[in-house]
Amino acid sequence: MPSCAADDGGSLAAHPITVHGPAASRPVLLCGYYGEHNLGDDALLEALLGQLPASVTPLVTAHDETQVQARFGVATVPRRRLKVVLAALGRCRALVLGGGSLLQDATSFRSLVYYGALISAARLQGKPVLLWAQGLGPLRRHRSRLLVQALLPAITAISWRDPDSAALAARLGRRAPHGADAVWSLPRQPWLGNGGPIVVCWRPTPLLAGEAWRPYLQALERLAEQQNREVLWLPFHLEQDKGLLNQLSAQGLLGEGLRRRSRELEALLPQEATAVFRSAGLVLAMRLHALILAGLAGAPLAALSYDPKVRAAAAAIGCGCVDLGDGAVTAGDLLESWGAALDQPPAAAAIAALQQSTAVHRQLLDTLIP
Repeated sequence: MPSCAADDGGSLAAHPITVHGPAASRPVLLCGYYGEHNLGDDALLEALLGQLPASVTPLVTAHDETQVQARFGVATVPRRRLKVVLAALGRCRALVLGGGSLLQDATSFRSLVYYGALISAARLQGKPVLLWAQGLGPLRRHRSRLLVQALLPAITAISWRDPDSAALAARLGRRAPHGADAVWSLPRQPWLGNGGPIVVCWRPTPLLAGEAWRPYLQALERLAEQQNREVLWLPFHLEQDKGLLNQLSAQGLLGEGLRRRSRELEALLPQEATAVFRSAGLVLAMRLHALILAGLAGAPLAALSYDPKVRAAAAAIGCGCVDLGDGAVTAGDLLESWGAALDQPPAAAAIAALQQSTAVHRQLLDTLIP
């Protein structure tokens, strides 16, 4: 179970943050993967704004600025225009890299350089830089590890979202505490879904191409048929996940029984996704934040891991998890595992412990109080 502090006893801040006078009224730049039509990142922004001290005015980097402004009532800058973001940073008193795994090169080395440029610019201007509830890595390139190793000493304060990130940072020379993913700080909801539908939060992945989907779809069909359940497909990242049901059907991978019982939903807000999870008899989650929001809704869970972060979250919750990289799974194995999880919510104590471990992230943001 994630703890509120790293085993090495790292402190929240390398040095205290103190702001006086006119600078105290200037906004704080919150930088993350916001406004990208991803419910997980929207949930992270909701958690960040919820933990931000009331005296702090946020300015948020966003791709779909209109959407973020309307949903969260905050001022924004276009996150994909680095020059504009750097200009906005000049008007701010601090920089917060908020949630997710921003210091990684799986997306691209260019993405890592983007965040490195912001951190360097802030420090050159003498402004505090906070890494809030961050994951670290993967860092697959030697130059990526060198860049992050050079950046970490410049960070004013850090809280990691998992022990693996804290351990990697320690190997690179920077110790700091860790808790659970910040989305666990959102309110819990009562589960209402005994006998409810099976909710699928799956994504396209190179680990499941063509026929590799077959055992998962066969197990899903057999479970839905045996238990007489509807199957709701809930995309978490609209640009990536929407239409997966139709794609699999077009490839001839869906049996008639599964096709007949399936329909796709569209949730525009994390709260809408949580409402679906509250009524679910089982949530089959591949997306990390689908797993977390379903846990907050008290829904029965089973994870499919395309990334170690999903496997680690499933272990912390205490739910079953299939590693997609394993390749040895059968429809029968899946049916047995998912059938055992149906209508069986996770232990409330495990969810409560994960929520409590997000306090370290709130403590980090309290250092921003003028």
